[in-house]
Amino acid sequence: MECVPFGEIIIKFLSIIRRAGRTHSFFCEVKFMICIIGAMDVEINSVKSRIENPVAAKIAGIDFVCGEINGCTVCVAQCGPGKINAALCAQIMADRFDADEIINIGVGCSLSPDVAIKNIVVASDVCQYDIDITALGEPRGYINGLNTIKIPTNHAISEKLSQIAIASGERIHRGTVASGDTFIASPELKAEIASGFGAICGEMEGGAIGQVAAANKIPFAVLRSVSDGGDASAAMDYPTFKQIAAEKSTAIILKYIESKKMQLELDC
Repeated sequence: MECVPFGEIIIKFLSIIRRAGRTHSFFCEVKFMICIIGAMDVEINSVKSRIENPVAAKIAGIDFVCGEINGCTVCVAQCGPGKINAALCAQIMADRFDADEIINIGVGCSLSPDVAIKNIVVASDVCQYDIDITALGEPRGYINGLNTIKIPTNHAISEKLSQIAIASGERIHRGTVASGDTFIASPELKAEIASGFGAICGEMEGGAIGQVAAANKIPFAVLRSVSDGGDASAAMDYPTFKQIAAEKSTAIILKYIESKKMQLELDC
């Protein structure tokens, strides 16, 4: 007989009572699951450390931690860099953790002269600049199945994240976030992505998470704090500013969770 880890048993039980809670007010406090994905430890560990009564499970090599932050039920995971890792993580959150919304946080590079290091970018939509089936007559970045190039983020979540960032004194930008399996560190690639997709920020996960969320009809948002300029200096700037940038996105998501708790209490 296969031994099922205790963490997975608890998580499955929580999922069952959450579904029951959708029709019974007794379970109101566990009826909404906020799922948060970050690629690297610097992007996600501060959020994990705030989880009360954490329950962990490893699925497909990814550590998922569930519990509460400020009274809200959350599931937090470090997916690892890249689109496949991000998509795998997001689909597990949809299938195993009954995600009500997915928020991708972390750092990214600037693709616009208006976006400076340490600024905040809240995606209005996401795309994948390295999808290329132009030889078959489709435009670059075209996503079969969804039949689009850009996937809109959820307006309400994105607007709330923007408001929190502004209230925190951050300089924010709204626009397209472009994802691909390359660390952008050349002016040529930066210019190509910016001009080809009108993107203001580049990274490696948000587009894939957006695709999975859209396919599963789950509201999602992408929040990035800018760590480098995506140019020849990126390899030097990124290690210098990634911690500062990650702390900014962490502070915003924690305030978002606090505001969500108040909203859920009113709705309940």
